[in-house]
Amino acid sequence: MTTTHTPVVSIAYHSGYGHTAVIAEAVRAGAAETGATVHLIKVDEIDDAQWALLDGSDAIVFGSPTYMGTASGAFHVFAEATSKRWFGDAWQDKLAAGFSNSGSKSGDKSHTLQYFQTLAAQHGMHWVNLGLKPGWNSSTGSEHDLNRLGFFSGAGAQTNSDEGPDAVHKADVATAEHLGRRVAETARVLLAGRAAVAA
Repeated sequence: MTTTHTPVVSIAYHSGYGHTAVIAEAVRAGAAETGATVHLIKVDEIDDAQWALLDGSDAIVFGSPTYMGTASGAFHVFAEATSKRWFGDAWQDKLAAGFSNSGSKSGDKSHTLQYFQTLAAQHGMHWVNLGLKPGWNSSTGSEHDLNRLGFFSGAGAQTNSDEGPDAVHKADVATAEHLGRRVAETARVLLAGRAAVAA
C-alpha cells in the first residue's frame, strides 16, 4: 500500500492594514480543514526558519493587498528575495496560488494575481486556480455568493477603504476558505500521484 505524507501548505502574505490578514487566515482555515499542515508567514517579518518552512512546503499561496495596481512594496521586496531560491530551483514543481484584497470591487486585483502567477512560473511552480464559477452576476445572484467579484485565477476580496479588518466581506472570507481547501486537496492528489509513480 502506498502512503504519502500530509500536505504542507504555506501562506506567504503581506497585509498593510489587516484586511488581507483576514483573507490569509481564511485560506489557512480552509487548508487546515482538509488535514493539511499550514504555516502563515508574514513576508515583511520573514526569518531564516520561515524561509526553510517555505522550502519544505508542497504548496505556497501568495497574498497581498493591491496597491496602485500591483502587490504591495513589502511583497515585492519578498519576491525579489526569492531569487536565491530561483537559482537553486528550490521551489521547482511546488504548487502555487494567490489572493488579493483592494478597496474597489475590481481595484486591478487581476494584475496582482497575474504578478503572482508570473512569480510562480519563474520558479517552475504549478498554479492552482480558484475553480469557482463567478457569483453575483445575474438577477438571482447575491453579494453573498462565493466568488462574488468574479475572479478565476485566485481569490479576490474587497473591503471598503474607510472600514477596518472586521468589515472584510463574509463571502470573500468563504471564497478564500475555498481556495485553501482547493490548494490542499490538489497537493494531496499531487503527492499521491508522485508516490504512485515512484512505487
